[in-house]
Amino acid sequence: MKISVIVARTKNKVIGKNNQMPWYLPVDLAWFRQNTVGKPVIMGRKTYESIGRLLPKRPNVILSRSGFEVEGAYSATSLEQAVELAKSFANSDEIMIIGGGELFKQALPTADTLYLTEIQAEIEGDTFFEFDEENWQLVEEKWSEIDENNLYRCHFMVLERC
Repeated sequence: MKISVIVARTKNKVIGKNNQMPWYLPVDLAWFRQNTVGKPVIMGRKTYESIGRLLPKRPNVILSRSGFEVEGAYSATSLEQAVELAKSFANSDEIMIIGGGELFKQALPTADTLYLTEIQAEIEGDTFFEFDEENWQLVEEKWSEIDENNLYRCHFMVLERC
């Protein structure tokens, strides 16, 4: 089963500020939904708390060292346990790691695919996403445009580990 990371970051590699995403871009939310619906998603407790709800139409696995539980979600205390749990959902051949920063650091070394949105702006933040680009090959990309609902242009990329 393929393990994928999906993340949005700015040009200065920011993914968060004060446990929130410091932007609102409907075009990126649509990209996220398109690539995660029907697939198990693994998120850290803080990411769940920042979203404030379970994500519909996909099994939600919440990773927490303390055994944090949410009705309607699956709980795991390690990434390995979360991945094994997500593998039990036979309707998908891909597991999506959706954040946050600490979970990305744990999952990236074993991930097969990286769905990366690069927001064409530099925004202040306190959580960052960095990776060694030499280990990844671009296999798909598209660009969004600025409009009344999306204040920044986005570069959507799918990268496969080389």
